[in-house]
Amino acid sequence: MYSQVGRPSIAPEKLLRAQLLQMLYSVRSERLMMEEIDYSILFRWFIGLNLDDPVWDATVFTKNRDRLLKADVAKHFLAEVVEQARKRDWVSQEHFTVDGTLLEAWASLKSFRPKGEEQEQPPDDPGNPSVDFHGEQRSNDTHESSSDPEAQLARKGKGKEAKLSYQGNLLMENRNGLIVGAEVRGAHQA
Repeated sequence: MYSQVGRPSIAPEKLLRAQLLQMLYSVRSERLMMEEIDYSILFRWFIGLNLDDPVWDATVFTKNRDRLLKADVAKHFLAEVVEQARKRDWVSQEHFTVDGTLLEAWASLKSFRPKGEEQEQPPDDPGNPSVDFHGEQRSNDTHESSSDPEAQLARKGKGKEAKLSYQGNLLMENRNGLIVGAEVRGAHQA
């Protein structure tokens, strides 16, 4: 059923469990996540890996995760979890809370450039290019991040520093504090 060549795939349920751990423990990269899985018995147990099972390659993890997200598997997973909670009468239909926050993108402001601009000259320090935005008007209409084009420039309040961000929203029922809906969108797509 599976190909005998190439890297082995990851079972979807194990991938979802690993993603859940990555979010709950704020593990910022796939490589670091694979390292955590390699060393943590708790992570291995939760994911369903035996102590002698090999840990996946970070590239395989990333590509499989992207496939699941494009297929809306994460949304279906949350919907099924909520449905199971409803069947057990753990979800109230009376009072809900909506909360949102800016989620900082994993892109540097140094990657925020005018749309369509080609890099005309090599930076003075290729490892860490210097950027001077003083006196320059930047907006999401005229600029975009070269490393994460979907991230948008946003700030939490007046006088606060603008950062490349996404808007994260959660819908929670108040009786048991269960999350029943979640979405992440561009910071200015309210």
